Amino acid sequence: QVHLVESGGGLVQAGASLRLSCVASGRLYRRYAMGWFRQAPGKEREFVAAITWTGDITKYGDSVKGRFTISRTLDKTTVYLHMNSLKPEDTALYYCAADEMDPTVLDRQVAYDYWGQGTQVTVSS
Repeated sequence: QVHLVESGGGLVQAGASLRLSCVASGRLYRRYAMGWFRQAPGKEREFVAAITWTGDITKYGDSVKGRFTISRTLDKTTVYLHMNSLKPEDTALYYCAADEMDPTVLDRQVAYDYWGQGTQVTVSS
């Protein structure tokens, strides 16, 4: 079992930056990719960004490309989502997810078995 805990959310103004963190604990003996997804009120959960175990492959949702950057620590336990130039439409509950997978499915929710509880990001205009 893998336990994920997100942090770093908050209320910011448009144009600001935030860094979300996700710390993984538990049975980390597999080569887990980690990803971020988000869900705004009344909308479906959508893919934001993901990174492979080795960190050599990253993938981003179209709406965040060029503004968000995903990274992970060398010990593989923590993944960060650096969010710049935030927009009101980025307001959502941000979830961290993890699982072992082929890099071709990094953006698919069904590929992830382990999920955190989420951290709220609110961007005011």
